[in-house]
Amino acid sequence: MGIRSVLSKPFAAYIASETRKWTKKAGAFQDNIMLEITSKAANTSFGRDHDFGGINNYEDFKRSVPIRDYEALSPYVKQILNGESDVLWPGKPAYFAKTSGTTSGTKYIPITKDSIPNHINSARNALLSYVHETGHGRFLDGKLIFLSGAPTLDQKAGIHTGRLSGIVNHHVPGYLRTNQMPSYETNCIEDWEQKVDQIVEETYQQDMTLISGIPPWVQMYFDRLKAKTGKPIKDIFPNFEMFVYGGVNFEPYRAKLFETIGKQIPSIETYPASEGFIAYQDSQTEQGLLLLANSGIFFEFIPADEYFNENPTRLKLDQVKEGVNYALIINSNAGLWGYSIGDTVKFVSTDPYRLLVTGRIKHFISAFGEHVIGEEVEQAMRLTCEKFPEVELVEFSVAPNVTPGDGLPLHEWYVEFANTPKDQVAFEKELDLQLRQKNVYYDDLISGAILRPLKVMTLKKNAFIDYMKSIGKLGGQNKVPRLSNDRKIADAMQQFIA
Repeated sequence: MGIRSVLSKPFAAYIASETRKWTKKAGAFQDNIMLEITSKAANTSFGRDHDFGGINNYEDFKRSVPIRDYEALSPYVKQILNGESDVLWPGKPAYFAKTSGTTSGTKYIPITKDSIPNHINSARNALLSYVHETGHGRFLDGKLIFLSGAPTLDQKAGIHTGRLSGIVNHHVPGYLRTNQMPSYETNCIEDWEQKVDQIVEETYQQDMTLISGIPPWVQMYFDRLKAKTGKPIKDIFPNFEMFVYGGVNFEPYRAKLFETIGKQIPSIETYPASEGFIAYQDSQTEQGLLLLANSGIFFEFIPADEYFNENPTRLKLDQVKEGVNYALIINSNAGLWGYSIGDTVKFVSTDPYRLLVTGRIKHFISAFGEHVIGEEVEQAMRLTCEKFPEVELVEFSVAPNVTPGDGLPLHEWYVEFANTPKDQVAFEKELDLQLRQKNVYYDDLISGAILRPLKVMTLKKNAFIDYMKSIGKLGGQNKVPRLSNDRKIADAMQQFIA
């Protein structure tokens, strides 16, 4: 047993003890954070514009702070980009995390000195929670890798700017840097395929014990390792014993990923975003991710079915209920206020507050009023695959076809299989049945002959990789939307139909 794993255990016990304290009073912690961050930002441009000095409780806060997306917040961001200080948070941000916006182009998300610990300590505590619960920390002694974007940083208005993963890379604790892979030079390669090939060369003879990344890109790394060595991952890395992931629902990737590894591997799910580290899996036995209610972010929740209303209901943490889909709103010591990050979540526990990420508020299909959401299509696919055990799934995306060449409108599922179903007609029928059971509106449309049952469009090998490459978003933190209410992705996938 190495020094890192030995020293991690008492530290893990301390973190677990502190976590128990704040989870028991999560609502009170949230109220305190709301007052602390508004008080600290009271003399900023945003604070003065929104009467932060008059906020004494949550009702005051809701009256003062409207819900915003990036486009609505961008005038304040532009002030910072023009060199102004004390705009959203005292001083200037330490960094801008650069992300791609769907309507706003490039987004610049501020990260401040006060908010950096949220990103760094939360990732650390996710690992320590596992160590404390299981007693297993040996994975800390070997080599570890996070498959991410390049850590190179530019400057905007004198502020270091880059991908979140690149920013975080500069704050990896010194005790982990000595066993971090790949090399900095390799990590800076922009071309994703070239980068993965170089990572394979650097790692295939190393003692990799922890591997982290978004599942489809980890799968790509594993596939190239197998092509290089002719071995399953468990034989290439016999001490590999921790997989850390986030960014997408793991279930559609689970079977193929573990088949490639050659055995089951313990895993930890995390919920990081450029806007803040939201939650992580704190238990291997309990469902859901622990919401980080003590980490500089004041959370709000809007029932998802009210999100587009003129005056939707706004709730703080101690007002939420289990089993309801909420749009997630954050207010933080990074200077984000009433900020909708676009995700929907559902609580599976309120003691402590644990949640599931259920989709994106703007990713849905409602061409006929069915309002099918990401959680429903993912569950339908998972349950269908369980009934067709020969099937191995790579990726899928769903879109409506309102004006097909013949027949009634329908939902089209663009699916890349590693192993196809033996009976695709039966697979389609089961998938349609599962979705009808998940969504009563969709079921009514099928029963009423407004829609016909869904159609699976089988795609060629590497279809989604080739699609992401074609739009310049291969690898890193980029993800394929699981469903959309338009035909943009569906039309692009026509060239990849098998």
